[in-house]
Amino acid sequence: MQRFVTTRAKWVGELRCLSQRCYSQLGLASQKVNDMIINPRIPHFDYTPPPYNGPSADEILSKRKEFLSPSMFYFYEKNPLHLVHGKMQYLFDSNGRRYLDAFGGIATVSCGHCHPDVVDAIVNQTKRLQHSTILYLNHAITDFAEALASKLPGDLKVVFFTNSGTEANELAIMMARLYTSCHDVISLRNAYHGNAAATMSTTGQSVWKFNVVQSGVHHAINPDPYRGVFGSDGEKYAKDVEDLIQFGTSGRVAAFMSEAIQGVGGIVELAPGYLPAAYSAVRKAGGLCIADEVQSGFARTGSHFWGFENQGVVPDIVTMAKGIGNGIPLGAVVTTPEIAEVLCHSNYFNTFGGNPVCTSAGLAVLRVIEKEKLQENAHVVGSYLKDRLMDIKNKHEIVGDVRGRGLLLGVELVTDRKLKTPAKAETLHIMDKMKDMGVLVGKGGFRGNVFRITPPLCFTKEDADFVADVMDCAMSKM
Repeated sequence: MQRFVTTRAKWVGELRCLSQRCYSQLGLASQKVNDMIINPRIPHFDYTPPPYNGPSADEILSKRKEFLSPSMFYFYEKNPLHLVHGKMQYLFDSNGRRYLDAFGGIATVSCGHCHPDVVDAIVNQTKRLQHSTILYLNHAITDFAEALASKLPGDLKVVFFTNSGTEANELAIMMARLYTSCHDVISLRNAYHGNAAATMSTTGQSVWKFNVVQSGVHHAINPDPYRGVFGSDGEKYAKDVEDLIQFGTSGRVAAFMSEAIQGVGGIVELAPGYLPAAYSAVRKAGGLCIADEVQSGFARTGSHFWGFENQGVVPDIVTMAKGIGNGIPLGAVVTTPEIAEVLCHSNYFNTFGGNPVCTSAGLAVLRVIEKEKLQENAHVVGSYLKDRLMDIKNKHEIVGDVRGRGLLLGVELVTDRKLKTPAKAETLHIMDKMKDMGVLVGKGGFRGNVFRITPPLCFTKEDADFVADVMDCAMSKM
């Protein structure tokens, strides 16, 4: 008996040691010691933020409730997160606790929080000239436009800068309508393109729409390989685009607009072969093809710089924001010289679009992506993380689907795999537990049951292991 006790004690000690030193590599997120599940340890990070001595979370929450719009919701309602500092893939709260950011400010932080090259570009430009408008010459806007155009295929080389993705999509839709002299636009169910007039029309989810006038948009069946009626057969879904043109319009349309991977919709990657077939049908009807790259652009998918490239198509207009500025308010529309001419028929102006500080930041982001090979990193680390998430799916029945590519990944939770019943409450519970263990993930999908994993592109395999281990651990504790 004594020998057994001694052996067991030795085994427990070794297991504790392993869990602390190489937890991620062994995937021991649900091992038990003395009936206690061992929580994963956050990877080492040699950085300490300066002490915080500002207002408390309670003070901020009180002012927020009094002075900000009640429509501004926040995560973790019972215990809102008070973040005060960021460094690369990590965020710090007011107590100095470190969190691994696997959400990236909604797929916005591409290079990493407070990346020194981007910060230097912003500070240096701010010291020289903070704003001048595009009515005067300044090299910041042209340098960035040239660099950005070099990243796009075909004749896509004329850039118009905006302040956000919504603005970029609004402008793209207007340009398509002006160029074609048609009003009808085809979008997808489950899509999200913004919250202004035209973009709210193209958005295909009731939870993001208000009861205001929305005209001229037709929503095609979503080519969703997991929940869609035709599985992964992209061409069958594209037939609905043809039908909408034939039976819902005059036979001529202004544009077809889509994301290659729906972000807000729950990281839904369009079925293979869909975009080539849909683009063909739209172009036969005289329409332009608009690629919304607000979330899937700027190397996030890993395999390509732009999401649409994964389906082998070349759009007529590309819109972008979020990762373009690593957190700076910046968006852009890129199109061909011929299409760009439509804005010369009258006056169109954007006071802050092309601001020298914002475009300096954008150019720095592009250079960092290239210098640090972040596209390759997104592919390597993203593929590794997806494999880890697939292991979790094989282990936990609550995981219905793992999807996406690069560092644009989604994990859909269901209470019944056969019926695909959304596990909305469970998603919130697990998300809360993951935060308690030091991992921040996003939430999305029309049913609110999809984890959105869109971290800074500087993520490492060690970070990926920590995300997977924490998710596994949180599910094991349910």
